[in-house]
Amino acid sequence: MKKVGFIGAYDKTDLILYVAKILTVLGKKVLIVDSTITQKAKYIVPVLNPTMSYITEFEEMDVAVGFKDIEGIAAYLNKPMNQLEYDYALLDIDCAENAMSFDVQDCIENFFVTSFDMYAIRRGLEALNMFQVPIKMTKVLFAKEATKEDDDYLNYLSLGSKVIWKDERVYFPLEMGDQEAIINNQKISKVRFENLTNMYRDGLEYIASKLLGDEIPPSRIKKAIKEI
Repeated sequence: MKKVGFIGAYDKTDLILYVAKILTVLGKKVLIVDSTITQKAKYIVPVLNPTMSYITEFEEMDVAVGFKDIEGIAAYLNKPMNQLEYDYALLDIDCAENAMSFDVQDCIENFFVTSFDMYAIRRGLEALNMFQVPIKMTKVLFAKEATKEDDDYLNYLSLGSKVIWKDERVYFPLEMGDQEAIINNQKISKVRFENLTNMYRDGLEYIASKLLGDEIPPSRIKKAIKEI
């Protein structure tokens, strides 16, 4: 099972659901783990009888809420760790404690997801500043436009942390059109891409391609996005 960290205080739930949907359409078995304080997945992913900790199926993926580590998920499923049948576990994390308990240093990729409002960026960096070991991360930035000044500002604020920024950056537009499409999807409990902007889709495609590597060609990923 390949672990992928999505770290930061910014709302990442829908982003992770959309990345997971691409992976499932491509035949991968995916687990989403919401370990955040807000546990947004509990409210937008349908579940009949939510408890403190549970796993539910949604859009051909599994969503786990309320777990502190992978061992807890394995115990819930009554399986040894090495027999978990997922290809990918996408981890939604907003604090250093959970980042460490899920061993994000062992993830195949780690993404720092943020906008540039002070709460999201400073609380997200607060988690990064508590990391005890160097961790490579890719920036996923939600902004109206991609500017060098914003990127330099993030680099400045993260000085002193153990994060090692990769050269690549993923930008998602803060567009009302995307937000409206996401809200409509939440209302009908579906994951659809048809009303998302091309830039938002491109960001999803890039993240999916990073996770899949050379296993699946880019043309097949594009086709999967069109199918969704």
